[in-house]
Amino acid sequence: MTNPVCHFEIPVADMDRAIEFYQRVFGFELNRQMVDGYEMAFFPRSDDQAGLSGALAKGDVYKPSQTGCILYFAVDDIDEALRRSESEGAKLLYPKTDIGDGGYVAEIEDSEGNRIAINAAKPL
Repeated sequence: MTNPVCHFEIPVADMDRAIEFYQRVFGFELNRQMVDGYEMAFFPRSDDQAGLSGALAKGDVYKPSQTGCILYFAVDDIDEALRRSESEGAKLLYPKTDIGDGGYVAEIEDSEGNRIAINAAKPL
């Protein structure tokens, strides 16, 4: 059996601003492309690793929102990710919280107005 979710798309209003936000907060490069007439910027993907990947997406069917699905981004250091997100203008929506065996989680509003979550394992 495989994981049931295979791809996500995060709605954006300003692709340049969104790419800059996600690259600075999470520290990875996005690959910009046009797909079926929509502007996309793809997150890194490794087919031999667990998890999934997706893209930022701009177009008439993509509307940023704080309601709906919440995507969780895994990070090594949640405090550092929150510092970087704050310096990029993110709004803290749910403070860093200990969730037991799941580590720590926090929620922020990204540069486009989407609610996203940050998750980190507890240090060993």
